[in-house]
Amino acid sequence: MVVPRIAVTLPLALPAPEGFDVARLETWPTTHGRLEFVGGRLEYMPPCGEAQQRTAVDVVTELNLWRRKHPEFVVGGNEAGMLLGGEVRAADAAVWPAGPASGGLAQTAPLLAVEVAGVDDTESLLEEKARWYLAHGVATVWIVIPQSRSAKVVTASGQTPVVRDERMPAPAGLADLTPAVSSFFTQLA
Repeated sequence: MVVPRIAVTLPLALPAPEGFDVARLETWPTTHGRLEFVGGRLEYMPPCGEAQQRTAVDVVTELNLWRRKHPEFVVGGNEAGMLLGGEVRAADAAVWPAGPASGGLAQTAPLLAVEVAGVDDTESLLEEKARWYLAHGVATVWIVIPQSRSAKVVTASGQTPVVRDERMPAPAGLADLTPAVSSFFTQLA
Protein backbone atom coordinates (compact mmCIF):
# COMPACT_ATOMS: atom_id res chain seq x y z
CA MET A 1 0.00 0.00 0.00
CA VAL A 2 1.32 3.45 -0.88
CA VAL A 3 0.58 6.17 1.66
CA PRO A 4 0.52 9.71 0.26
CA ARG A 5 3.43 11.71 1.69
CA ILE A 6 1.15 14.48 2.94
CA ALA A 7 -0.79 11.98 5.08
CA VAL A 8 2.20 11.21 7.32
CA THR A 9 3.82 13.51 9.85
CA LEU A 10 7.44 12.66 10.59
CA PRO A 11 8.76 11.33 12.81
CA LEU A 12 6.12 8.60 12.70
CA ALA A 13 5.18 6.92 15.98
CA LEU A 14 5.40 3.12 15.79
CA PRO A 15 3.94 0.60 18.20
CA ALA A 16 6.62 -0.89 20.44
CA PRO A 17 7.00 -4.61 19.81
CA GLU A 18 6.23 -7.14 22.53
CA GLY A 19 9.18 -7.40 24.93
CA PHE A 20 10.58 -4.01 23.89
CA ASP A 21 13.23 -2.72 26.30
CA VAL A 22 14.67 0.68 25.39
CA ALA A 23 18.09 -0.26 26.81
CA ARG A 24 18.38 -3.56 24.88
CA LEU A 25 18.97 -3.03 21.16
CA GLU A 26 18.09 -6.64 20.36
CA THR A 27 14.45 -5.89 21.35
CA TRP A 28 14.13 -2.97 18.91
CA PRO A 29 12.21 -3.65 15.68
CA THR A 30 14.13 -4.25 12.47
CA THR A 31 13.26 -1.62 9.88
CA HIS A 32 14.62 0.23 6.88
CA GLY A 33 15.09 3.65 8.38
CA ARG A 34 16.02 5.34 11.63
CA LEU A 35 14.49 4.77 15.05
CA GLU A 36 14.60 6.75 18.30
CA PHE A 37 12.65 6.46 21.55
CA VAL A 38 11.49 9.87 22.81
CA GLY A 39 8.62 10.92 25.06
CA GLY A 40 7.50 7.32 25.50
CA ARG A 41 7.18 6.89 21.72
CA LEU A 42 9.17 4.75 19.31
CA GLU A 43 9.74 7.19 16.42
CA TYR A 44 10.60 6.27 12.83
CA MET A 45 12.27 8.35 10.11
CA PRO A 46 12.94 7.04 6.59
CA PRO A 47 16.48 6.21 5.41
CA CYS A 48 18.83 9.10 4.63
CA GLY A 49 19.10 10.52 1.13
CA GLU A 50 22.36 11.06 -0.71
CA ALA A 51 23.03 14.66 0.36
CA GLN A 52 22.49 13.82 4.03
CA GLN A 53 24.55 10.61 3.98
CA ARG A 54 27.47 12.18 2.11
CA THR A 55 27.49 15.19 4.41
CA ALA A 56 27.31 12.97 7.51
CA VAL A 57 30.39 11.05 6.30
CA ASP A 58 32.27 14.31 5.67
CA VAL A 59 31.38 15.49 9.19
CA VAL A 60 32.54 12.20 10.75
CA THR A 61 35.74 12.37 8.70
CA GLU A 62 36.55 15.83 10.06
CA LEU A 63 35.77 14.76 13.63
CA ASN A 64 37.87 11.60 13.36
CA LEU A 65 40.84 13.43 11.80
CA TRP A 66 40.72 15.75 14.84
CA ARG A 67 40.35 12.75 17.21
CA ARG A 68 43.53 11.16 15.89
CA LYS A 69 45.40 14.06 17.47
CA HIS A 70 43.26 13.77 20.62
CA PRO A 71 43.13 10.08 21.65
CA GLU A 72 41.47 11.06 24.92
CA PHE A 73 38.19 11.28 22.92
CA VAL A 74 36.12 8.92 20.78
CA VAL A 75 33.87 9.74 17.83
CA GLY A 76 30.63 7.94 17.10
CA GLY A 77 28.74 8.03 13.84
CA ASN A 78 26.15 6.09 11.84
CA GLU A 79 23.24 7.14 14.05
CA ALA A 80 25.31 7.14 17.26
CA GLY A 81 22.80 5.91 19.80
CA MET A 82 22.66 7.27 23.33
CA LEU A 83 20.34 6.37 26.19
CA LEU A 84 19.86 9.48 28.32
CA GLY A 85 17.07 10.01 30.84
CA GLY A 86 15.26 6.84 29.71
CA GLU A 87 15.06 8.03 26.10
CA VAL A 88 17.18 7.16 23.06
CA ARG A 89 18.43 9.57 20.44
CA ALA A 90 20.76 8.86 17.56
CA ALA A 91 23.12 11.59 16.36
CA ASP A 92 24.71 11.62 12.93
CA ALA A 93 27.97 12.11 14.82
CA ALA A 94 29.05 12.69 18.42
CA VAL A 95 32.21 13.12 20.49
CA TRP A 96 32.68 11.62 23.98
CA PRO A 97 35.61 11.38 26.38
CA ALA A 98 37.36 8.06 25.68
CA GLY A 99 36.32 5.03 27.67
CA PRO A 100 35.57 1.37 27.12
CA ALA A 101 32.69 0.53 24.77
CA SER A 102 29.77 -1.14 26.55
CA GLY A 103 28.50 -2.94 23.46
CA GLY A 104 25.12 -1.25 23.83
CA LEU A 105 23.94 2.34 23.78
CA ALA A 106 26.16 5.07 25.18
CA GLN A 107 24.75 6.10 28.55
CA THR A 108 26.66 9.33 29.05
CA ALA A 109 26.05 12.55 27.20
CA PRO A 110 28.59 13.41 24.52
CA LEU A 111 30.34 16.77 24.61
CA LEU A 112 29.23 17.37 21.01
CA ALA A 113 26.28 15.98 19.04
CA VAL A 114 25.93 16.66 15.30
CA GLU A 115 22.74 16.47 13.28
CA VAL A 116 22.75 16.68 9.49
CA ALA A 117 19.56 17.95 7.85
CA GLY A 118 17.96 15.60 5.35
CA VAL A 119 14.99 15.73 3.03
CA ASP A 120 12.62 14.84 5.88
CA ASP A 121 14.37 16.87 8.61
CA THR A 122 13.09 20.41 8.97
CA GLU A 123 15.34 22.90 10.72
CA SER A 124 12.70 23.26 13.43
CA LEU A 125 12.72 19.46 13.98
CA LEU A 126 16.52 19.52 14.33
CA GLU A 127 16.38 22.57 16.64
CA GLU A 128 13.90 20.65 18.82
CA LYS A 129 16.28 17.69 18.84
CA ALA A 130 19.14 20.05 19.77
CA ARG A 131 17.10 21.30 22.75
CA TRP A 132 16.63 17.66 23.81
CA TYR A 133 20.39 17.08 23.66
CA LEU A 134 21.07 20.21 25.73
CA ALA A 135 18.45 19.19 28.31
CA HIS A 136 20.18 15.80 28.61
CA GLY A 137 23.70 17.11 29.26
CA VAL A 138 25.18 17.67 25.80
CA ALA A 139 27.16 20.94 25.86
CA THR A 140 27.18 21.74 22.13
CA VAL A 141 25.10 20.70 19.13
CA TRP A 142 26.02 21.35 15.52
CA ILE A 143 23.21 21.37 12.97
CA VAL A 144 24.70 20.95 9.49
CA ILE A 145 22.51 21.96 6.54
CA PRO A 146 23.58 20.56 3.14
CA GLN A 147 20.98 22.54 1.17
CA SER A 148 22.48 25.91 2.17
CA ARG A 149 26.03 24.62 2.81
CA SER A 150 25.86 26.15 6.28
CA ALA A 151 25.68 25.14 9.93
CA LYS A 152 24.33 26.30 13.28
CA VAL A 153 25.97 25.98 16.68
CA VAL A 154 23.42 25.43 19.44
CA THR A 155 24.35 25.80 23.11
CA ALA A 156 22.49 26.74 26.28
CA SER A 157 23.19 30.41 25.44
CA GLY A 158 21.53 30.28 22.02
CA GLN A 159 22.13 29.61 18.34
CA THR A 160 24.92 30.93 16.13
CA PRO A 161 24.82 30.53 12.34
CA VAL A 162 28.09 29.59 10.63
CA VAL A 163 28.46 29.97 6.87
CA ARG A 164 30.51 28.08 4.31
CA ASP A 165 33.60 30.33 4.37
CA GLU A 166 33.88 30.22 8.18
CA ARG A 167 35.25 27.71 10.68
CA MET A 168 33.16 26.07 13.37
CA PRO A 169 33.91 27.51 16.82
CA ALA A 170 35.52 24.96 19.16
CA PRO A 171 32.90 23.28 21.37
CA ALA A 172 33.35 23.46 25.14
CA GLY A 173 35.95 20.90 26.23
CA LEU A 174 37.09 20.12 22.66
CA ALA A 175 40.06 22.41 22.08
CA ASP A 176 40.94 23.20 18.47
CA LEU A 177 38.01 21.26 16.98
CA THR A 178 37.37 23.99 14.41
CA PRO A 179 36.80 22.45 10.97
CA ALA A 180 35.92 24.65 8.04
CA VAL A 181 32.19 24.51 7.30
CA SER A 182 33.06 23.89 3.65
CA SER A 183 34.80 20.62 4.64
CA PHE A 184 31.39 19.18 5.56
CA PHE A 185 30.28 19.38 1.92
CA THR A 186 33.27 18.10 -0.09
CA GLN A 187 31.30 15.18 -1.54
CA LEU A 188 28.48 17.46 -2.66
CA ALA A 189 30.64 19.46 -5.06
